[in-house]
Parts: sequence; C-alpha cells; structure tokens
Amino acid sequence: MAEKQRVLIVDDDANIAELISLYLIKECYETLIVHDGEEALRVFKEFKPNIILLDLMLPGIDGYQVCRELRTTSQVPIIMLSAKGEIFDKVLGLELGADDYMIKPFDSKELVARVKAVLRRYHAVPAAPAAPSVPEQQGDYVEYPNLVVNLTNYSVTYNGRSVEMPPKELELLYFLASSPNQVFTREQLLDHIWGYEYIGDTRTVDVHIKRLREKIKDNENWALTTVWGIGYKFEVKR
Repeated sequence: MAEKQRVLIVDDDANIAELISLYLIKECYETLIVHDGEEALRVFKEFKPNIILLDLMLPGIDGYQVCRELRTTSQVPIIMLSAKGEIFDKVLGLELGADDYMIKPFDSKELVARVKAVLRRYHAVPAAPAAPSVPEQQGDYVEYPNLVVNLTNYSVTYNGRSVEMPPKELELLYFLASSPNQVFTREQLLDHIWGYEYIGDTRTVDVHIKRLREKIKDNENWALTTVWGIGYKFEVKR
C-alpha cells in the first residue's frame, strides 16, 4: 500500500483546522494540526510533511516568518491561508516562497483540489553531486547552452548543476523557453501557467520572474527579458 501523503495544518483557529483536516483525511491524506508558528517549525523535521497549509495570522511567529524560516532549508510546497486579501499580502507571500495563496473564507473542496494540484506538480530535486554531470534527458524538455528545463521530471539543470525550483517557477520558465523570442503578456502567462485554478493580480508573474532571475542568470546565448509595457520573453541571441 502506498504511503499516505502528509499535510501539516498550521492555524490558530481550531474549528477551521479541524474542518480542513476532516476533508483531507476523507481524501486519504495524513494530517497534523498545530496552532502556532513555533510549534510548526518544531514539528516540521519530525513529521516531514509533503505540503503545508499555513495561516498567516498566528500568535508569536506569524506565517510570513514561518515561511521565511522554512525556505532556508526546504522547498516543501506551502499554501498560505489568510483573511488578508490585499495584493500586497499575496505578493509578499509569493516572494517569500509560497506556492499558492487562498483567501478566507474558502470552500474546503477547492482547498483540497489545490492541495492535489500542487502535490501533483511538485517533485523534489535532488542535491547536485560534487562532480556534476548532465544526465540524458527524457520526456518533455527544452535545452539551451548551460540550461535544461525538464517538465516531465520537474528538474532544472543550470551550469551543470540541479537547481531547486517550485512547480510554478519551473512551469513558467519551461513555457517561456519553449517559445523562444515570443513575447507574452502577463495576462497570457497567468492564463497558461495558473489557468482556472488561480484568480490573481498580474504582479504574481513579476514576482515569479524575479525569483527565476535570482536562480538563473542570463547567459551569453539567452536571457529572460522584460518587454516594457507588454510582458516577458525568453530571448535567444543569434
């Protein structure tokens, strides 16, 4: 029997946490509920969750700080939960490394669907070996000098080394690199990458591009280019 996927629920509202847990248990997930940020950080290594549902308004250490701390050591998927629906709050959460952001009150069935979607796309990328070598690629991938983006196994190889990257960042990079020199508006990128699962501001795209640029520096043969007033393109220099 396959091992159940584990969900760490971090919410100081016991009623909401229990309701989320019941829906996830019904879908055969294993859950653990904690009610503050310090406890979440404490149980993280022992519980080893496959995904974290993280409320922002927590006593003591808030959800933003928890996310910041976790991202120093782990790329585990994080879905932020909050009653704060301002664009600033969403962008800040994404900049800190969250994979999704849901506004309370939300439909529990939608939350379960988003958990499934994030887990379906997420694959941990192993650490690079001391003497790196680029394996033979299989499946759907794009390849450029010093860069390989593989959508089949959700891996990115940059300068011969594996780069850890959340699913949405990888999908955005793959989509742009699959259509070199084609300009896409932010709205087009939102539609292609986030689709019906996400209703958000176009600044979400800007945040993900910023995070990609921090991990993937421009090459003499290619670059992630901003087309001012329009959007972005993966520019291949001829």
